[in-house]
Amino acid sequence: MNTRTKNWLLSYAVTAVIFAVLDLVWITFVASTLYQSQIGHLIAPRPNAAGAVAFYLVFVAGMVHYGVRPLDADASVRQRVTGAGLFGFFAYATWALTAFAVLKDFTLLVAVTDILWGAGACTLVTWLTVTILRRVLAQ
Repeated sequence: MNTRTKNWLLSYAVTAVIFAVLDLVWITFVASTLYQSQIGHLIAPRPNAAGAVAFYLVFVAGMVHYGVRPLDADASVRQRVTGAGLFGFFAYATWALTAFAVLKDFTLLVAVTDILWGAGACTLVTWLTVTILRRVLAQ
């Protein structure tokens, strides 16, 4: 396996772990309470595991491609976190605004909160990933 592929896979793994931990904290301590109070009647009793896994696999790949950018050695940290923030904003806005448009009782508060979460989470995860990888790969 060549170095570019190894770096991309390492970036994916680090991003996935950081995002999973951060998203678990978010869902457990913030989103679950907000969702229950705002749209509880729309929430399934249990998450669809296949859907959740598919989301995380695809979303992390997007974050790596548009944010971490392991194959773009010339990208600055600012460019990386900006790309990630925009990716998170657009991805979460697509979901949240579509849900707001087509789901009965989906609230604007949930839509706006989700969009802000997507942008903020991607920015933070990318910054953490880039910081960790720079230290690990410099050794």
